[in-house]
Amino acid sequence: MLLSMSNVALIYYHQGQWEKAERLGQETLKLRKKVLGEHHSNTLTSMNNLALTYYHQGQWKKAEMLGKETLKLSKEVLGEHHPNTLTFKNNLAQTYYHQGQLKKAEMLGKETLKFNKKILGEHHPNTLTSMNNLAQIYNQQGQWKKAEMLGKETLKLRKEVLGEHHPHTLTSMNNLALAYNQQGQWEKAEMLGQETLKLRKKVLGEHYPDTLTSMSNLAHTYQQQGQWEKAERLGQETLKLRKEVLGEHHPDTLASMNNLALTYNQQGQWEKAERLGQETLKLSKKVLGEYHPNTLTSMNNLALAYNRQGQWEKAEMLGQETLKLHKKVLGEHHPNTLTSMSNLAQTYHQQGQWEKAEMLEQETLKLSKEVLGEHHPDTLASMSNLALIYNQQGQWKKAEMLGQETLKLHKKVLGEHHPNTLTSMSNLAQTYHQQGQWDKAEMLGQETLKFSKEVFRKHQP
Repeated sequence: MLLSMSNVALIYYHQGQWEKAERLGQETLKLRKKVLGEHHSNTLTSMNNLALTYYHQGQWKKAEMLGKETLKLSKEVLGEHHPNTLTFKNNLAQTYYHQGQLKKAEMLGKETLKFNKKILGEHHPNTLTSMNNLAQIYNQQGQWKKAEMLGKETLKLRKEVLGEHHPHTLTSMNNLALAYNQQGQWEKAEMLGQETLKLRKKVLGEHYPDTLTSMSNLAHTYQQQGQWEKAERLGQETLKLRKEVLGEHHPDTLASMNNLALTYNQQGQWEKAERLGQETLKLSKKVLGEYHPNTLTSMNNLALAYNRQGQWEKAEMLGQETLKLHKKVLGEHHPNTLTSMSNLAQTYHQQGQWEKAEMLEQETLKLSKEVLGEHHPDTLASMSNLALIYNQQGQWKKAEMLGQETLKLHKKVLGEHHPNTLTSMSNLAQTYHQQGQWDKAEMLGQETLKFSKEVFRKHQP
């Protein structure tokens, strides 16, 4: 009977019926402890399965506590190198990852991968899962080159070992698309993201949580490329489905709310952005906690919405708090910290606090070059912002030189029609105008207008 209960709970789990899986999992665990004892291997399996069920519902504190207990008992009963112990260790690393405890996650992830390779071999599915998860951790830490390299290796091996349509292979495709996205390789990210979404719909179904993750990631890729109408439509659809499938308080639902608020912000729908941003932040603090990276992202995006509406005191206060927490939680060199720095510099800029804006943007640019690389879109955004700050202060030669370099790189990295490229063109035209270089200003202004019209026509239905 216990085996049947466990199997049915697992079926609910794999169907994404988390509440049913949780209730039956709790009942199975209680009975196994009573009948078999706490140290029996089947009891440990039930503990692990229940921890995973908590994990998929975003109940990460519960998942962490039960995961730690399972791992401790497994080491005592089965030994440190037993495949089950390694699986439990891997699952705990993922729980740390989702709580933003990235150093713990990386340490445990590396350890798990090392032992899986040694004990199970490089091609074992569990080893490939460890590789995939470690690549994900690197991605979240902003170690994108490592994430990309390990992601490519994992995808290649999973195709060979599991087949092209296996759910784990699709997970690797999704994560590699995400790594491309984070590095600003958006064409690659879009192509791989579209392919992953198509296959997940076919293999897993349209409402499966992993399918919704692919939808969310593809919407984000559209957003990064300035394809905001596509991003908004897909973002709204993803949010609707996540509320239905996962519930309003699930962390993935909150991530969709956050992404959609950012899309509204970038389209100038600031009231929508502010309302949704405030709601997301409130729920994130309640569900994830004040120091979770996703909560900090919500704070950052809300500060940006205040900035765009000219509510600069609110933007400055929230921006300063966000930056302080980002430094504390993720570290000074994390990409999310750099985003907070840049946004706060923009808020200073908007208020005419030029010295503060210049100093903070210069620091952001220096760190962005070190951490992200000279050609990363976020580095280019910092260059563009700093050139604008120089312009506003009448430092036109500096503004012109940096503006020309930024425009050249924007065209090379993002293409001539990307909104960020058009912004660079417009800013440089303004710098020429301020210096009385009328011919240059007129030519570049006309070129900007021409490309802007082309982009507008391209994205019209």
